[in-house]
Amino acid sequence: MKIRNRLNPSDPCFSFEFFPPRTDEGEANLLKALEDLAALQPGFVSVTEGAGGSTRTKTVELVLRIKQETGIEAMAHLTCGGHTPAELRAVLERLSAAKVDNILVLRGDPPKGQAAFEPAPGGFRYAAEMVRFIREEDFNFCLGGACYPEGHVETPSRDDDLRHLKAKVDAGLDFVVTQLFFDNAFYFDFVERARRAGINVPIVPGIMPITNYEQIQRFTRLCGATVPMRLALQLERVKDNPEAMAQLGVAHATVQCMELLSRGVPGIHFYTLNKSPATRMIVSALRARS
Repeated sequence: MKIRNRLNPSDPCFSFEFFPPRTDEGEANLLKALEDLAALQPGFVSVTEGAGGSTRTKTVELVLRIKQETGIEAMAHLTCGGHTPAELRAVLERLSAAKVDNILVLRGDPPKGQAAFEPAPGGFRYAAEMVRFIREEDFNFCLGGACYPEGHVETPSRDDDLRHLKAKVDAGLDFVVTQLFFDNAFYFDFVERARRAGINVPIVPGIMPITNYEQIQRFTRLCGATVPMRLALQLERVKDNPEAMAQLGVAHATVQCMELLSRGVPGIHFYTLNKSPATRMIVSALRARS
Protein backbone atom coordinates (compact mmCIF):
# COMPACT_ATOMS: atom_id res chain seq x y z
CA MET A 1 0.00 0.00 0.00
CA LYS A 2 1.48 3.31 -1.10
CA ILE A 3 0.77 5.96 1.53
CA ARG A 4 0.19 8.59 -1.15
CA ASN A 5 -2.93 6.65 -2.15
CA ARG A 6 -4.24 6.69 1.43
CA LEU A 7 -3.98 10.45 1.96
CA ASN A 8 -7.41 11.76 1.05
CA PRO A 9 -9.16 14.83 2.51
CA SER A 10 -12.54 13.16 1.98
CA ASP A 11 -11.39 10.15 4.04
CA PRO A 12 -8.40 11.26 6.14
CA CYS A 13 -6.34 8.59 7.88
CA PHE A 14 -4.70 8.57 11.29
CA SER A 15 -1.12 7.33 11.58
CA PHE A 16 1.34 6.82 14.42
CA GLU A 17 5.10 7.27 14.86
CA PHE A 18 7.24 4.99 17.02
CA PHE A 19 10.95 4.75 17.75
CA PRO A 20 13.16 1.65 18.24
CA PRO A 21 13.37 0.88 21.98
CA ARG A 22 16.74 0.65 23.67
CA THR A 23 15.84 -1.74 26.51
CA ASP A 24 13.72 -4.85 27.13
CA GLU A 25 11.31 -2.71 29.14
CA GLY A 26 11.12 -0.24 26.29
CA GLU A 27 10.37 -3.04 23.84
CA ALA A 28 7.58 -4.32 26.08
CA ASN A 29 6.10 -0.81 26.26
CA LEU A 30 6.28 -0.44 22.49
CA LEU A 31 4.60 -3.78 21.82
CA LYS A 32 1.81 -2.85 24.27
CA ALA A 33 1.36 0.54 22.55
CA LEU A 34 1.28 -1.16 19.14
CA GLU A 35 -1.34 -3.62 20.34
CA ASP A 36 -3.50 -0.84 21.79
CA LEU A 37 -3.23 1.41 18.75
CA ALA A 38 -3.65 -1.37 16.18
CA ALA A 39 -7.27 -1.61 17.30
CA LEU A 40 -7.75 1.92 15.95
CA GLN A 41 -6.90 0.64 12.44
CA PRO A 42 -4.28 3.26 11.55
CA GLY A 43 -3.63 4.09 7.91
CA PHE A 44 0.03 3.41 8.59
CA VAL A 45 2.73 3.64 11.25
CA SER A 46 6.30 4.90 10.95
CA VAL A 47 9.51 3.96 12.76
CA THR A 48 12.20 6.56 13.37
CA GLU A 49 15.95 6.26 12.97
CA GLY A 50 18.42 7.52 15.55
CA ALA A 51 20.81 10.43 14.99
CA GLY A 52 23.62 9.58 12.58
CA GLY A 53 21.80 6.42 11.50
CA SER A 54 22.53 4.86 14.90
CA THR A 55 19.41 2.66 14.99
CA ARG A 56 19.21 1.76 11.30
CA THR A 57 19.27 -2.01 11.80
CA LYS A 58 16.70 -1.85 14.62
CA THR A 59 14.52 0.49 12.57
CA VAL A 60 14.44 -1.88 9.60
CA GLU A 61 13.83 -4.93 11.81
CA LEU A 62 10.96 -3.21 13.62
CA VAL A 63 9.35 -2.09 10.36
CA LEU A 64 9.50 -5.65 9.01
CA ARG A 65 8.14 -7.07 12.26
CA ILE A 66 5.19 -4.68 12.35
CA LYS A 67 4.30 -5.30 8.72
CA GLN A 68 4.62 -9.08 8.96
CA GLU A 69 3.06 -9.66 12.39
CA THR A 70 0.28 -7.05 12.48
CA GLY A 71 -0.50 -6.42 8.83
CA ILE A 72 -0.31 -2.67 9.45
CA GLU A 73 1.49 -0.71 6.75
CA ALA A 74 4.84 0.34 8.24
CA MET A 75 7.09 3.11 6.92
CA ALA A 76 10.82 3.21 7.64
CA HIS A 77 12.60 6.49 8.36
CA LEU A 78 15.88 6.67 6.47
CA THR A 79 18.43 9.38 7.23
CA CYS A 80 21.51 10.61 5.39
CA GLY A 81 23.80 10.36 8.40
CA GLY A 82 26.43 7.73 9.01
CA HIS A 83 26.21 5.68 5.82
CA THR A 84 27.57 5.67 2.29
CA PRO A 85 25.38 5.40 -0.81
CA ALA A 86 26.35 1.73 -1.13
CA GLU A 87 25.22 1.01 2.43
CA LEU A 88 21.97 2.88 1.85
CA ARG A 89 21.41 0.92 -1.35
CA ALA A 90 21.71 -2.31 0.62
CA VAL A 91 19.08 -1.11 3.09
CA LEU A 92 16.77 -0.11 0.23
CA GLU A 93 17.20 -3.52 -1.39
CA ARG A 94 16.31 -5.26 1.87
CA LEU A 95 13.19 -3.13 2.35
CA SER A 96 12.15 -3.66 -1.25
CA ALA A 97 12.61 -7.43 -0.99
CA ALA A 98 10.42 -7.44 2.14
CA LYS A 99 7.70 -5.53 0.21
CA VAL A 100 7.99 -2.40 2.34
CA ASP A 101 6.45 0.23 0.09
CA ASN A 102 7.05 3.48 1.98
CA ILE A 103 10.10 5.39 3.24
CA LEU A 104 10.37 8.73 5.02
CA VAL A 105 13.56 10.37 3.72
CA LEU A 106 15.32 12.73 6.15
CA ARG A 107 18.67 14.41 6.49
CA GLY A 108 18.66 13.50 10.16
CA ASP A 109 20.25 15.03 13.23
CA PRO A 110 23.96 14.97 14.03
CA PRO A 111 25.02 12.36 16.59
CA LYS A 112 25.20 13.43 20.23
CA GLY A 113 28.31 15.50 20.85
CA GLN A 114 28.59 16.62 17.24
CA ALA A 115 27.65 20.27 16.75
CA ALA A 116 26.74 20.16 13.07
CA PHE A 117 25.65 17.52 10.59
CA GLU A 118 28.44 15.95 8.55
CA PRO A 119 27.74 13.38 5.82
CA ALA A 120 29.56 10.08 5.63
CA PRO A 121 32.40 9.93 3.07
CA GLY A 122 30.72 10.12 -0.32
CA GLY A 123 27.36 10.39 1.41
CA PHE A 124 24.49 12.83 1.19
CA ARG A 125 24.39 16.22 2.89
CA TYR A 126 20.73 16.94 2.13
CA ALA A 127 17.56 14.86 2.01
CA ALA A 128 16.91 16.05 -1.56
CA GLU A 129 20.12 14.28 -2.64
CA MET A 130 18.94 10.99 -1.13
CA VAL A 131 15.50 11.35 -2.71
CA ARG A 132 17.15 11.87 -6.10
CA PHE A 133 19.43 8.86 -5.50
CA ILE A 134 16.47 6.58 -4.69
CA ARG A 135 14.58 7.73 -7.79
CA GLU A 136 17.63 7.28 -10.03
CA GLU A 137 18.20 3.78 -8.63
CA ASP A 138 14.72 2.99 -9.91
CA PHE A 139 13.23 1.68 -6.67
CA ASN A 140 9.44 1.77 -6.59
CA PHE A 141 9.00 3.27 -3.11
CA CYS A 142 6.48 5.87 -2.10
CA LEU A 143 8.67 8.59 -0.57
CA GLY A 144 7.71 10.98 2.19
CA GLY A 145 9.70 13.82 3.69
CA ALA A 146 9.63 16.31 6.54
CA CYS A 147 8.50 19.92 6.53
CA TYR A 148 8.53 22.69 9.10
CA PRO A 149 5.55 25.05 9.49
CA GLU A 150 7.60 27.37 11.69
CA GLY A 151 10.80 26.89 9.69
CA HIS A 152 13.73 24.55 10.35
CA VAL A 153 15.91 25.72 13.23
CA GLU A 154 18.99 25.79 10.97
CA THR A 155 17.53 27.92 8.17
CA PRO A 156 17.80 31.72 8.26
CA SER A 157 14.22 32.33 7.11
CA ARG A 158 10.95 30.54 6.39
CA ASP A 159 11.27 31.43 2.71
CA ASP A 160 14.68 29.77 2.60
CA ASP A 161 13.25 26.72 4.35
CA LEU A 162 10.44 26.56 1.77
CA ARG A 163 12.98 26.58 -1.05
CA HIS A 164 14.67 23.55 0.51
CA LEU A 165 11.31 21.78 0.70
CA LYS A 166 10.58 22.59 -2.95
CA ALA A 167 13.92 21.02 -3.89
CA LYS A 168 13.00 17.82 -2.02
CA VAL A 169 9.58 17.63 -3.63
CA ASP A 170 10.99 18.30 -7.09
CA ALA A 171 13.50 15.49 -6.50
CA GLY A 172 10.63 13.04 -6.10
CA LEU A 173 8.73 13.19 -2.79
CA ASP A 174 5.13 11.96 -2.84
CA PHE A 175 4.00 13.60 0.43
CA VAL A 176 5.38 15.43 3.46
CA VAL A 177 4.69 15.29 7.20
CA THR A 178 5.08 18.37 9.36
CA GLN A 179 7.09 18.80 12.48
CA LEU A 180 4.94 19.05 15.60
CA PHE A 181 3.11 22.32 16.19
CA PHE A 182 0.66 23.54 18.82
CA ASP A 183 -0.95 26.44 16.97
CA ASN A 184 -2.87 25.47 13.82
CA ALA A 185 -2.36 28.93 12.35
CA PHE A 186 1.24 27.95 11.59
CA TYR A 187 0.06 24.90 9.63
CA PHE A 188 -2.59 26.72 7.58
CA ASP A 189 -0.20 29.57 6.75
CA PHE A 190 2.49 27.08 5.79
CA VAL A 191 0.19 25.15 3.45
CA GLU A 192 -0.88 28.37 1.76
CA ARG A 193 2.75 29.47 1.24
CA ALA A 194 3.72 25.98 0.02
CA ARG A 195 0.95 25.96 -2.58
CA ARG A 196 2.00 29.40 -3.83
CA ALA A 197 5.55 28.05 -4.17
CA GLY A 198 4.32 25.21 -6.39
CA ILE A 199 4.44 22.46 -3.75
CA ASN A 200 1.34 20.39 -4.46
CA VAL A 201 1.95 17.09 -2.64
CA PRO A 202 -0.19 16.20 0.44
CA ILE A 203 0.97 17.98 3.61
CA VAL A 204 0.13 15.85 6.65
CA PRO A 205 0.03 17.67 10.00
CA GLY A 206 2.10 16.10 12.78
CA ILE A 207 0.56 16.28 16.26
CA MET A 208 2.17 15.48 19.60
CA PRO A 209 -0.11 15.26 22.66
CA ILE A 210 1.59 16.98 25.60
CA THR A 211 1.89 14.62 28.56
CA ASN A 212 5.05 15.82 30.34
CA TYR A 213 6.06 19.41 31.10
CA GLU A 214 9.85 19.01 31.11
CA GLN A 215 9.73 16.86 28.00
CA ILE A 216 7.79 19.39 25.96
CA GLN A 217 10.09 22.18 27.14
CA ARG A 218 13.03 20.19 25.83
CA PHE A 219 11.37 19.33 22.52
CA THR A 220 10.35 22.89 21.76
CA ARG A 221 13.86 24.16 22.51
CA LEU A 222 15.33 21.62 20.10
CA CYS A 223 12.90 22.05 17.22
CA GLY A 224 11.76 25.66 17.61
CA ALA A 225 8.03 24.92 17.89
CA THR A 226 5.99 27.66 19.59
CA VAL A 227 3.67 26.96 22.51
CA PRO A 228 0.81 29.52 22.47
CA MET A 229 0.84 31.80 25.51
CA ARG A 230 -2.53 30.66 26.82
CA LEU A 231 -1.50 26.99 26.60
CA ALA A 232 1.89 27.78 28.17
CA LEU A 233 0.18 29.38 31.17
CA GLN A 234 -2.15 26.41 31.55
CA LEU A 235 0.79 24.00 31.39
CA GLU A 236 2.66 26.01 34.00
CA ARG A 237 -0.30 25.71 36.39
CA VAL A 238 -0.52 21.91 36.14
CA LYS A 239 3.15 21.02 35.61
CA ASP A 240 3.35 19.19 38.95
CA ASN A 241 0.11 17.25 38.41
CA PRO A 242 0.72 14.46 35.86
CA GLU A 243 -2.96 13.55 35.54
CA ALA A 244 -4.05 17.14 34.94
CA MET A 245 -1.14 17.60 32.52
CA ALA A 246 -2.23 14.58 30.47
CA GLN A 247 -5.86 15.76 30.44
CA LEU A 248 -4.82 19.20 29.25
CA GLY A 249 -2.55 17.76 26.56
CA VAL A 250 -5.26 15.45 25.24
CA ALA A 251 -7.86 18.23 25.25
CA HIS A 252 -5.61 20.66 23.37
CA ALA A 253 -4.56 18.09 20.77
CA THR A 254 -8.17 16.97 20.26
CA VAL A 255 -9.28 20.55 19.56
CA GLN A 256 -6.34 20.97 17.17
CA CYS A 257 -7.30 17.82 15.29
CA MET A 258 -10.98 18.74 15.08
CA GLU A 259 -10.12 22.03 13.40
CA LEU A 260 -7.59 20.42 11.08
CA LEU A 261 -10.09 17.78 9.97
CA SER A 262 -12.83 20.37 9.48
CA ARG A 263 -10.53 22.20 7.06
CA GLY A 264 -9.70 19.22 4.92
CA VAL A 265 -6.33 17.78 5.94
CA PRO A 266 -5.44 14.49 4.18
CA GLY A 267 -4.57 12.76 7.45
CA ILE A 268 -3.04 13.33 10.90
CA HIS A 269 0.25 11.81 12.04
CA PHE A 270 0.64 11.36 15.80
CA TYR A 271 4.01 11.43 17.52
CA THR A 272 3.28 8.79 20.17
CA LEU A 273 6.66 8.53 21.93
CA ASN A 274 5.87 4.78 22.13
CA LYS A 275 2.91 5.40 24.44
CA SER A 276 -0.70 4.73 23.57
CA PRO A 277 -3.14 6.28 26.11
CA ALA A 278 -3.15 9.92 24.95
CA THR A 279 -3.25 9.10 21.23
CA ARG A 280 -5.90 6.44 21.78
CA MET A 281 -8.14 8.90 23.64
CA ILE A 282 -7.75 11.57 20.94
CA VAL A 283 -8.45 9.27 18.00
CA SER A 284 -11.39 7.66 19.81
CA ALA A 285 -12.87 11.10 20.51
CA LEU A 286 -12.41 12.18 16.90
CA ARG A 287 -14.04 9.05 15.53
CA ALA A 288 -16.94 9.40 17.94
CA ARG A 289 -17.61 12.88 16.55
CA SER A 290 -17.37 11.87 12.88
